Amino acid sequence: MTRWRALPGDDLLPSPRVKVTHAVTIQAPVDKVWPWVAQIGQGRGGFYSYEFIENAMGADIHNADRILPEFQNPRVGDRLPLAQGGFGVPIVVVEPNRALVVHGDTRQEGDDVQWLKPGDYMAVTWGWHLYWVDERATRLVERFSADYNPTFVNQVYFRAFMEPGAFVMQRKMLLGIKERAERNA
Repeated sequence: MTRWRALPGDDLLPSPRVKVTHAVTIQAPVDKVWPWVAQIGQGRGGFYSYEFIENAMGADIHNADRILPEFQNPRVGDRLPLAQGGFGVPIVVVEPNRALVVHGDTRQEGDDVQWLKPGDYMAVTWGWHLYWVDERATRLVERFSADYNPTFVNQVYFRAFMEPGAFVMQRKMLLGIKERAERNA
């Protein structure tokens, strides 16, 4: 079963407080799905989700409906931009046609994250994994994991707001990639 399968990047956050896995089968070969994953990010291909929600939060996201050649070669060490202003997470795994994973940990990076209180931390991994089903189909698995200091406010925020919101947005992302890949297959 996909949600229990170990995926590239899982070892970077071995005991997350939040771990969610979503998947969709796409009627397109892996090499037709990968370009949409490769260009994920703000100022790139977008997140193929609900633009109006992302932009209401000030993210300035615009979802591409075409392959953008200039964003087809993500590299380990690049930052995957999540919102305007340079906020992003480092890419740690790039396996073309197989996996793209980002990982960030405020305790390691020394980032000055303005919304965190002194002593607070957040660590995340977010990955997209492509599995060959047959010559005409791909299984796209998306996994998000997070760890944070377990204050009451953080627990409420993640359980009551972040998890349900992420489910809605991530599901739409998978369906957005599916629609684009199938249309262009």
